[in-house]
Amino acid sequence: MLSDSILSASVPPSMKVAIYRGRGKIDVESTSTPTLAADDVLLRISHCGVCGTDLHLVMEGWGRPNTIGGHEYSGEVVAIGSAVTGWEIGDAAVGGPHPYCGSCEGCLAHRPSLCDGSGTPGSNEELGAFAEFKRVPAAQLMRIPDGLSLRDAALCEPLAVALHGITQSGIVAGQRALITGAGPVGALTLAALLTKGIDDITVSEPARSRRDLARSIGATRVIEPDAIEIPPMPFTIADNAHHVAFECSGNPTALRGALAQLKKGGTLVILGTGMEQPSLDTNRVLLNELIVTGAYNYDEGGFAEALELLASGKIAVDQLADSRDVPLEGLISSMRSLVAGEIAGKVLVKP
Repeated sequence: MLSDSILSASVPPSMKVAIYRGRGKIDVESTSTPTLAADDVLLRISHCGVCGTDLHLVMEGWGRPNTIGGHEYSGEVVAIGSAVTGWEIGDAAVGGPHPYCGSCEGCLAHRPSLCDGSGTPGSNEELGAFAEFKRVPAAQLMRIPDGLSLRDAALCEPLAVALHGITQSGIVAGQRALITGAGPVGALTLAALLTKGIDDITVSEPARSRRDLARSIGATRVIEPDAIEIPPMPFTIADNAHHVAFECSGNPTALRGALAQLKKGGTLVILGTGMEQPSLDTNRVLLNELIVTGAYNYDEGGFAEALELLASGKIAVDQLADSRDVPLEGLISSMRSLVAGEIAGKVLVKP
């Protein structure tokens, strides 16, 4: 630690971390607690969610070996850099988005997810939150509202992702939505849509546990992927077609089915990622003037909206997160269970 930092007496010189070593392998080891620059704070991590990106990085080998992942976190301030103002020891916070340049075309259009200064996904995390402590620039921290627990606040980042997908869709009350994939982002998209007055929502999901979760959250109907029929011709519109489809699974077959379930002029929003590249029925897109768009990261102000929504009680947080806290030593086994569809809710690691 810097000598001119304000420190809590409870900060130890070392900490436990979960280090990615290679495809499907994580080691839990001890390393030095981070040192602070003048503009940093140190968080004692309360909870860190396991993201779909984490699964791709670890279980599919996308990651860079010898790195520490985890970006959906909440924690308590335990050390403050000498130039930091507005934060005190013991404050509860979540990590917000990485700072944007503020001057590129994307930033000037109030679309920070398109910032030219953004790094390669999964490669810019110096020290993630699968660790007991995390150093964070003070400008990146966001205060947790009173009454919202640290555990529940850890859902802020993935909820901000879901809210960005909804913004990209342009959906309004009275329209019909389809969600393919009821993993954490799909389930959060469902929950957020319901708070916005979208009350006709179909969820397609292969895992029974996640279908049950979607029903409990409030999906109008829940189906298995095989129930999605693809019309034989690109100009044929499916029965009971949807205004918007949110593809949250990263599965090429799911994307094909989601596109085929749209009304004329409908919108497909892609939130899920995967290693296998899907094909796109461009004739269907052309003949029906469909919109196909991605949803990467967050709206401007998305974290603040997510925190406000979580604190409002309108989101079924107890249903969305798995009830069991997972230690660092249980991270890899939980990832295997998530890939297998054996866990329905968001897995929260408690270092």
